[in-house]
Amino acid sequence: MTVALPRLGIGTAAFGGLFTPVAEADALDAVRVAAELGVGYFDTAPRYGHGLAETRLARGLRETGAEAVVSTKVGWLLRDGDAVEPDWTERGIRASLESSLERLGRDHVDIAFIHDPDDAADEVRRTAFPALRRLRDEGVVRAIGFGMNHADPLAALVREFDADTVLIAGRFTLLDHRALGSLLPACADTATQVVVGGVFNTGLLASPSAAAKYDYRPVGDDVLARALRCQELCARYDVPLAAAAVQFPLLHPAVGTVLVGCRSGAEVAANVAAGGHEIPAALWAELAAAGYVPEDLLAAV
Repeated sequence: MTVALPRLGIGTAAFGGLFTPVAEADALDAVRVAAELGVGYFDTAPRYGHGLAETRLARGLRETGAEAVVSTKVGWLLRDGDAVEPDWTERGIRASLESSLERLGRDHVDIAFIHDPDDAADEVRRTAFPALRRLRDEGVVRAIGFGMNHADPLAALVREFDADTVLIAGRFTLLDHRALGSLLPACADTATQVVVGGVFNTGLLASPSAAAKYDYRPVGDDVLARALRCQELCARYDVPLAAAAVQFPLLHPAVGTVLVGCRSGAEVAANVAAGGHEIPAALWAELAAAGYVPEDLLAAV
């Protein structure tokens, strides 16, 4: 079963303090502004702040009274301190989801992703995915799939299992096209719903600078130069780089939704504006000529 998702959703890793702490008031304001602007999809996970992101999302949704589609992730159990432990057994999958439901204050979630099972293909095959199927059959989740940062292993899972939805982070952006080779064709062939996260490549495509991160690490000079060149091309058309970054994945017909991480209501508003900014076909063509956009996606413009 697939779940109807909007073109833009909110990723909540920042709510859990990814890279730098986020005040609870800012996280709640992000949920409030998202609700006011009609953004009705939030993705979260137990590993985001050791449960903090789920707890803050729940409070934000409760205070706004907003109806929302929520996805979370399973496969990792929270332990004392900041420790987490992978557990791909049926018992572990159920325990992970039950703990998330308690933090979220819900009796179900719309989507459950198996979270980063990169080295656990056998466990996914034997226990984890069958457990998710049973949870879907029981109505505890509506749709199931995988959430990963690596395109090729995710493509292999899509080919093998009847996933409803997948989340790929950081591998289909203006600077990284790796999902195009294997994952997106696999999803198109199997009619698997695709959510793309990490469209700013850890912040570089939001605000290019030597202080920015790329793929969770300090940015190298060559990648920074590419980002700055992309920003320059966008500026010729009065288009913010962030707008091109947010809208780029949606050029592919297999992609239905983009997730943007937000640390405050102001960032939510800015990202919603970026998602709605008009981008001329001529800019897409220039970006394609410079290697930022695959030529065969221009037919969607």
